[in-house]
Amino acid sequence: MNKKRFLLVILTIFTFVTTRATEGMWIPTLLKVVEGDMQSMGMKLTAEDIYSINKSSLKDAIVHFGGGCTSEIISNQGLLLTNHHCGYSQIQSHSSVEHDYLTDGFWAMSMAEELANPGLTATLIVRIEDVTSYMERGITADMDMAKQAEQRAANEAEIVAKAIENTGYDAFIRPFNYGNEFYMIVTKTYKDVRLVGAPPSSVGKFGGDTDNWMWPRHTGDFSMFRIYAGADNEPAEYSEDNKPYSPKEFLRVSMDGVQEGDFTMVFGFPGRTEQYLTSSAVDYTMNMANPMRIHMRETSLSIIDAAMKSSDEIRIQYAAKQSRISNAYKKWIGQNDGLIELRALDKKKADEAKLRSMTDANGALLDEFDALYKEIEKYSFGRDLLIEYFYYGPEILDLANSFQRFADSYEDLEKEGKLEDARARLIATIEAHFKDYNLPTDMLIFESLTALYKGYIDPSFAPASLSVIDGKFKGNMKSYTEYFYGKSAFSSKEKALALANSFSAKSTKKLAKDPAYVLMDEVLGGYGEKIRPDYGRLNAAIDDNMKVYVKALERSFPERTFWSDANSTLRLTYGKAEGSAPRDGMEYKFYTTTDGILQKYKPGHRDFDLPERLVELIEKEDFGPYAQDGEMRVCFTGSNHTTGGNSGSPVLDKNGYLIGLNFDRSWESTMSDIMFAPERCRNIMVDIRYVLFIIDKYAEAGHLVDEMTLVKVGEEKAETEPAVAPVKQVH
Repeated sequence: MNKKRFLLVILTIFTFVTTRATEGMWIPTLLKVVEGDMQSMGMKLTAEDIYSINKSSLKDAIVHFGGGCTSEIISNQGLLLTNHHCGYSQIQSHSSVEHDYLTDGFWAMSMAEELANPGLTATLIVRIEDVTSYMERGITADMDMAKQAEQRAANEAEIVAKAIENTGYDAFIRPFNYGNEFYMIVTKTYKDVRLVGAPPSSVGKFGGDTDNWMWPRHTGDFSMFRIYAGADNEPAEYSEDNKPYSPKEFLRVSMDGVQEGDFTMVFGFPGRTEQYLTSSAVDYTMNMANPMRIHMRETSLSIIDAAMKSSDEIRIQYAAKQSRISNAYKKWIGQNDGLIELRALDKKKADEAKLRSMTDANGALLDEFDALYKEIEKYSFGRDLLIEYFYYGPEILDLANSFQRFADSYEDLEKEGKLEDARARLIATIEAHFKDYNLPTDMLIFESLTALYKGYIDPSFAPASLSVIDGKFKGNMKSYTEYFYGKSAFSSKEKALALANSFSAKSTKKLAKDPAYVLMDEVLGGYGEKIRPDYGRLNAAIDDNMKVYVKALERSFPERTFWSDANSTLRLTYGKAEGSAPRDGMEYKFYTTTDGILQKYKPGHRDFDLPERLVELIEKEDFGPYAQDGEMRVCFTGSNHTTGGNSGSPVLDKNGYLIGLNFDRSWESTMSDIMFAPERCRNIMVDIRYVLFIIDKYAEAGHLVDEMTLVKVGEEKAETEPAVAPVKQVH
């Protein structure tokens, strides 16, 4: 690197860390770049303390929970803390009208009472390694994209195989910066993860959909699990003989609280950001994809919400589904509002105008982007519509898909002697499906969403069987729905089980006449034949151009720092505890207290009801040792750059001690996946002392608090060496 280039890089980093310190999600192996900035903001740790492969470090306490959320180990016996909404499907799966853990909460008073969760995993990071040079081996400039992809796939297989040989580890390689870099993530996954505790939903989801994505917030969004291991402390399938996992590292819990301006960092697995999208892509998101998604989910939510109010059984059956659908629905509304308010399209176009003015190559690149996005639009929309209709819509289609997988492999299973095992799995799928299924509700969802799907779908992609709606049924969706469910074997448990038990090679003829099976096959098959190939081809071309585009942005805007978009890999983001003033005349304090809980309390209200015991504790100010200055703090906000996947992430103070649990962003921040605005974007966290208060004082599960190491920071012996003292827990 020549001297001029070196000085430019240093200037770029310096500009970033002095002006935009809270933007970005940092790869742990690159923390040395911002170590000085974090320390200037108050951090007492080193980059090696946070991420190390030579010794235990904070990264050894950070867990990918179920592949979607983050959790953290908070005791030497594998105790996990994550969000209530991250553990919600497990809590729901154990609930029934007789044992309504969603309403009443659940607390295991001994390890023997902890509940198994088949399929739930806890993944630890062993190491992260830059393998860019290895992934580029054999790649030449004259190779087309398909050949390059083939060569990289071969390189990846070789690298991964070598990395995990004789280890028991897993590994995968992810592209960063659209393939400008590649990192290998080596992991260890535990498969026995048990439910330990969860507050009632009136605490864990206090505020419900009303408060979701909003500030001020008063939600105790946490749940607790435990990792179990085999006798050798290694991953093992569930067994009563398994023992609590003994971790290399666990987080200490701070009792000091948080002051405004304190350094904070969030360590977890953010899902996806798209900071470098072109104006064409942002235009599509704002004006095509999001309005359709919002419309589809708003329609299904209106049906589900009404059904859940009608009976406790349906409320429990659809609780997790409703939560899954509603979260992104409200986010997309806020995201569009934020992008409009920030004039995101105008800013993107201004950047692109500057790029065009600099070189002809930039102009040609942007012209190609415009052409590609125009061509991919109908395929992207078809894909997005499929996701909303098939994966978040009527569940009868999903059950039909389970039968298709069984039917398609029937002959092979029979030859291999595996048929009856596969049949047993199919029967188990049917049982699980109908446990959380209400036929009238699904019929209403089908009737409404099929009409929307039919209206949105490009005619060239439309399923042929839907033509009978306008023909035989003369546009009457209700009549069509009654016919559809009446004729299908997948509309009742009895019919589905009968088909599974009697299924033979001849049964495929029966499937071919089942309207649900036919529609499922047309929707998925049509996507596979008519949408996915062209979508994949065009998306690969866009990604290939993005690799060049990001480099062009770096050259054209040297005052900015370009961090890698989130991609569900371990990242650290840092900032400080602070409030915000997102709109004229509006100023938010950085924390809330239990006073706000009582102010919102509405007995019998779906979102704002409270357990009587909690009301009593708050009114008596019986907060134990968890209060600060006479008040019980509940949540606080910070300027940490977070996104989906950061749910459940630990919020750490300058010493690396646990001070909170990340669970949301403010309404004004929901556009931050595409455009981050440091003056208004705030993440929302539950104060760890409120978590302890609920566990200890409300649930009387103080044995779980005893399992943790609580600390208070004493006088510091040296500038970078905090002295800590364990806090004796008082129950």
